[in-house]
Amino acid sequence: MKIIVGKTAGFCYGVERAVEGATKQITNANEKICCLGEIVHNKQVIEKLEKLGINCIETLEEAEGTVLIRAHGIPKEVYELAKNMNIKIQDFTCPNVLKVHKIAEKYEKEGYFIFLSGAKSHPENIGTISHCGKDYYIIEKEEDTSKAMEVFEKSKKNKLVLLSQTTFSLERFYKIEKILQEKIKPDVTFVVKNTICRTTELRQKETEELSKKVDTMIVIGGKNSSNTKKLYEIANKNCAHTILVETAQELKKEEMGERVGIMAGASTPKESIEEVIKFLK
Repeated sequence: MKIIVGKTAGFCYGVERAVEGATKQITNANEKICCLGEIVHNKQVIEKLEKLGINCIETLEEAEGTVLIRAHGIPKEVYELAKNMNIKIQDFTCPNVLKVHKIAEKYEKEGYFIFLSGAKSHPENIGTISHCGKDYYIIEKEEDTSKAMEVFEKSKKNKLVLLSQTTFSLERFYKIEKILQEKIKPDVTFVVKNTICRTTELRQKETEELSKKVDTMIVIGGKNSSNTKKLYEIANKNCAHTILVETAQELKKEEMGERVGIMAGASTPKESIEEVIKFLK
């Protein structure tokens, strides 16, 4: 059996920065440390941090000591609330996410209606829309474009910008852009800002290429991880035997074929990847 591990598999810069930062914070702290939400979407990472003493909380009212801000970011109102409550925070929001916030603010101030491609319930997008003002619409899939255009036209604005969740599907983003280009009237100023991070693009492209060359494709990552789910969807289109697991314990001793490809989400630790390789060997 030949095992091919994707070069882009595992922690991205933003996740590595958040996890290493959180680990250093609790190691050097002489106070309680908690995180507002899960710092990244990976059960194994969260369990490891919890063993070190970092507790996940859902609201600032539960805060004790320093509060860590997760890689996905938070709404701007939460920063204001923390300040009013005199809560000390350590911000580990991914720089790419913060960049999207600034872009959203810029276009909102210039009077644009904002379309954001991504999942409505994803914490990153909940944070981003807090910078969009009142004129925005989240587009999850191609079918949402009709309703999005209806809401835009009712706003009476003539300027529109399309942004994206940093971990959104590149293929879906381009499809949404194409549909919108066909629907938008000539007198509307339409700006497209592809805010999908470069690492996400490269990982998705490598997953597509690798999944075409193997008999079995194993995608490793959290079941609640948006970017991991997208990698699975991409791989599954090209490789009939595609498996999504969080850990090697979920794999069964079955026929894998001569060539096995491995890709992992941006929040997947290297230990999880190494365990899968060990199982296969």
